[in-house]
Amino acid sequence: MKKLAIYLMFILCGASVVVAAPPRTSFVKVTVTPDHADWCYNCGEKPVFSVTVTDCSNAPIKDAQIYYEISEDFLAPLEKGDKTLANGTVTFTGHTMKKPGFLRCRVWAKVDGKKYDECATAAFEKEKIEPKTIMPKDFEAFWRAEIEKNQKIDMLPQLDLVPEKCTPKVKVYSASFQSFSKGSRIYGTLCVPANHDGKCPAILIVPGAGCRSRKGYYTEAEKGFVTFEVGIHGIPTVLPDERIYETLKQGSLQNYPSANVDDKDKYYYKRVFVSCARAVDFLASLDFVDADRIGVMGGSQGGALTITTSYLNPKVKAGAAFYPAMCDLTGYLYDQGNAWPYLFKNKKLATKERLETVKYYDVVNFARNVKQPMWVSYGYNDLVVCPTSIQGAINEMPVAPEVMIVPQSRHWTYPEQDSARSKWMMKQLTK
Repeated sequence: MKKLAIYLMFILCGASVVVAAPPRTSFVKVTVTPDHADWCYNCGEKPVFSVTVTDCSNAPIKDAQIYYEISEDFLAPLEKGDKTLANGTVTFTGHTMKKPGFLRCRVWAKVDGKKYDECATAAFEKEKIEPKTIMPKDFEAFWRAEIEKNQKIDMLPQLDLVPEKCTPKVKVYSASFQSFSKGSRIYGTLCVPANHDGKCPAILIVPGAGCRSRKGYYTEAEKGFVTFEVGIHGIPTVLPDERIYETLKQGSLQNYPSANVDDKDKYYYKRVFVSCARAVDFLASLDFVDADRIGVMGGSQGGALTITTSYLNPKVKAGAAFYPAMCDLTGYLYDQGNAWPYLFKNKKLATKERLETVKYYDVVNFARNVKQPMWVSYGYNDLVVCPTSIQGAINEMPVAPEVMIVPQSRHWTYPEQDSARSKWMMKQLTK
């Protein structure tokens, strides 16, 4: 019998937000609320979505103009249209789902020429969502061979102190090691407790999508944990000119998530997956790191890499992921969400070669094999990584993860989620 996740349902109404991504409060507020407090429904039930458009004093805006869409997760609208809210409020009902999944009501309001949007997403028997991806018979053998091949390459580790980033409590290094092929290096920002005594637990932070500098994780380092925030593109993470990262992001790295996807042996993420696993070996090799207490964490693409790294390197003791991407990559072909990086948004791109490749890189197949304790958090309103794909991966994990769901959050986190993740990870790595 497959184990189901244990869910911690949090609705953080009125929580303060920071620039960790939650949006600032605006003068006009659009609110979309389902009629179940936990946003959960049985298949066949019809949610009632209440929509209000108010000003900053919570007074209804009379005759507010809205455009709305009601759709299953990341699919074409089942209903859409324009409405005038005579008294600043309206309700939508009549739609349901006959299969497990998510139904979203999204609203755009236009007031004084400016647009504001919000959504609410009803979850239908989410614990029963089944991913569509296929597990290749040689999945384990394929990745075992790649890891063994990479272990034969000398890491040639290098640590360079970055004095201007150091504090009285934390020493900061630009660190790198060789991986995947001779001359190819992975870079990261290493934070080490300045006054550590003996070997410290360590946390590998794997990156979200894009290309940027890595500032380092000081908070955990100040509490006695070595932290290593890596990049995946073979570029130093502490370059003084941030414009270099932006140039690469808009140039040669613009479409890296689909680079060489026609060939499983050349796909861009092959180097990424094995190198993140190798980053754990790098940490374990440091004389001030306790190799038996290494965790990995990240969000979005980093959430995906948290799961893949946990599977590929048994030295990982625990993994914590925010809204993991790359789950159930072929789900969209079956009208079941559209997982980032949306490789088959145009279904004509689903060639035989690409379908063969993604089976080896679909994070669901890694989730099916991960054995370490895992912590996962996501929101039903995520418009970047579809909740259907995330929940499908959770449902496949053989060891029930601890799951923190904040229904109204999108592709960002509240401070309380960050705090919960950090607290959980530190507990896992504390003797």
